[in-house]
Amino acid sequence: MDSHNIAFVILAVIVSCMSIMTVATKSIMRSATYLFFTLLGTAGLYFLLGYTFLGAVQIMVYAGGIIVLYVFAILLTRGVKDKLSENSVAKIVSAGLLSLVGLGVFLFLFMTYQFKAQVLTAPTESILSMDTIGTALLSADEKGYLLPFEVVSLLLLACIVGGLVIARKR
Repeated sequence: MDSHNIAFVILAVIVSCMSIMTVATKSIMRSATYLFFTLLGTAGLYFLLGYTFLGAVQIMVYAGGIIVLYVFAILLTRGVKDKLSENSVAKIVSAGLLSLVGLGVFLFLFMTYQFKAQVLTAPTESILSMDTIGTALLSADEKGYLLPFEVVSLLLLACIVGGLVIARKR
């Protein structure tokens, strides 16, 4: 077993355990922390595969997203106590049943799909370089992505302001 396989197994175990702990914990702060480690493990898998740009974007975008999640968790859940009532038990049962239905649909589609073996070839010139990706992201011409990036950032800013307005009303 070489070092890549060992690193993959370690990262896969980290991502699997942290993702299960993300949905299993009752504390929103712990859940956000586990989610952060899940996303870091995913970035590690990207780096292991050689996708440095995707790994860097994963860390930059989702680390910032987790910080915003921490802010919302602190502002929106201050003083809220979770109590298990009859209504929440029904919600847990229905969520479990829906999860099992979703798992069944996924397994059915996974088992019936005809996977084709893909042959990995040597890199060609069709693979984009980091310079090409950076130029495309920061250009404002018709093939650039600067305008959509700014629109999405304004949308996220509006969501943050809306969340803060909701939190201030309490």
